[in-house]
Amino acid sequence: MEEPAKSKIWVRIWRWVVKHRIPVLISAGAIVLIAGGIITFLVLNYKPPVEVKPPVVKVVEKPVPIPVKYYSPLTGILVASEAITKQAVTGVMIENSPEARPQSGLKDSGVVFEAIAEGGITRFLALYQEQKPQMIGPVRSVRIYYVDWLAAFDASIAHVGGSAEALNEVQNGNYRNIDQSYNANYYWRSDDRYAPHNVYTSFDKLDALNAANGYTTSTYTGFTRVDGKAADIIDATNVNITMSSFLFDSTFTYDSATNTYARSQAGEPHLDRESGQITPSVVIAMRVDESTLSDGHQRIDTIGSGNATIFQNGTATNATWTKNSKTEQIKFTDIVGVDIPLIRGQTWIVAVPNDGGDVSWN
Repeated sequence: MEEPAKSKIWVRIWRWVVKHRIPVLISAGAIVLIAGGIITFLVLNYKPPVEVKPPVVKVVEKPVPIPVKYYSPLTGILVASEAITKQAVTGVMIENSPEARPQSGLKDSGVVFEAIAEGGITRFLALYQEQKPQMIGPVRSVRIYYVDWLAAFDASIAHVGGSAEALNEVQNGNYRNIDQSYNANYYWRSDDRYAPHNVYTSFDKLDALNAANGYTTSTYTGFTRVDGKAADIIDATNVNITMSSFLFDSTFTYDSATNTYARSQAGEPHLDRESGQITPSVVIAMRVDESTLSDGHQRIDTIGSGNATIFQNGTATNATWTKNSKTEQIKFTDIVGVDIPLIRGQTWIVAVPNDGGDVSWN
């Protein structure tokens, strides 16, 4: 009896399914279509997520300032500060008789003028600015032509007396006269040499003496300076300068490695007692008219012009020197009157007599 009842139930279910099949399918289809549309829309309009990056901050680097370079107006050498380029120039008269050798402080000078003082004996006017040696000498007397040369450098002049003409000039109020005769405390006499070859000073003392007189800066026009290097063709390895006699004749031997000239005199290396071999970067032989005065001192024509030979970088250059007044700087020009630059470093200028002096090289 139960089996027919169950059959009736299943029949009823089947009939209901058959009766409602189309609407269900329609509903199912609609659902499928809607879902497909949604999926299609999402696929067609899909955009990958944009990666949000932090803003780029552009760092603007400040330009690195170009360091200012300062060069000595005396030597053209690079110095540490502008103040050094303005400090006082000091000239010192240094003896060159055999009893005065070896001298002290010559190697550290910036510019040296060499000329005959008397009796064929040469003497040096050594000019200093950035270098400050603490032993300088022997200090000797001044001559008028040295005064003419130093005037263009606005320089003090350290000396022990001098010729009457020179003393009248340096004591006229127009010069920075720091004569040992009136400033004995700023000089001393050594006990290892006999007078008059034993007067010395130092830049501790000279700077103090200059400061006491208000000589704290120098304003002047130096020589035109350029960087130097050995020339491709070396034509002046040995420079020979005849002044008066063997004791005072000099030779300058070129060294391409250092681009300097080793100075010898009387056939021996010229040594600074404290610093060794003297090696200027530039050697200039300037021909001058010279004569002997009645008192035995020399007369040298410093105002005017004459021939010169400039030795630098291992070469010899013919030049003309010109000095138009005491306070105007010496100029060295080429055949057409153009200034000849000198390389940086110590410059050694020799006043070679036209009568009796000689300059040769090989």
